[in-house]
Amino acid sequence: MATVAPSTSASDIFATLNAQSRSGAAESASASEAVQNRFLTLLVTQLKNQDPLNPLDNAAVTSQISQINTVTGIERLNATLETLLGTYADGQAMQAAGLIGKNVLVPGSQLSLAGGVANGGVSLSEPADSVKLTILDAAGRVVQSQKLGAHEAGSFNFVWDGKTDAGTAAPDGKYRFSVEATRGGEKVPAETLQIGTVSALVRDKNRFQLDLGELGRVEFDKVQTIL
Repeated sequence: MATVAPSTSASDIFATLNAQSRSGAAESASASEAVQNRFLTLLVTQLKNQDPLNPLDNAAVTSQISQINTVTGIERLNATLETLLGTYADGQAMQAAGLIGKNVLVPGSQLSLAGGVANGGVSLSEPADSVKLTILDAAGRVVQSQKLGAHEAGSFNFVWDGKTDAGTAAPDGKYRFSVEATRGGEKVPAETLQIGTVSALVRDKNRFQLDLGELGRVEFDKVQTIL
């Protein structure tokens, strides 16, 4: 695995992509030509050594030619797909590198209370008349419950002032939260979102992940909102 620095320029990346594309195309063409040459050599050898009284069947030869064309066509298609996937991955890296140092909302239910303030988020699959937030301490005890009101479908963030239901200040530290959304008395699917700061972009095999420090790593496509 390697960490991608945010200073990589677009021109450098595109130059690399062009070089990879040309290299991939050349390798694909070379492999296809080698396969075709082997086939033609074998076919010519068969024609030279065929029994005059029992020559090769035209249908069989045509079938073999069709098969070799199919094989080389699939090889070229695979090479093209690999180039496209590489281009997509590098383009994703450029976008993700711009998130370094920024706060993002990703799936999770952790709240970090610091200085009497904690931030979190909610993602609704449908509009909701009411969204209820419940904050829990490390032991699972309810610290505070509050209503966040009505919200449209999509994601939104909230701020907890660190106060308990009794009105006292909760100590700084790690908390968790849950949400319950309803519309017309029916439950609305709701997902909790936690806030993390992107500290690095990590490439793992053929995908990119965002390093959020204590929250661990998440896939780039898991980001719901950039704050």
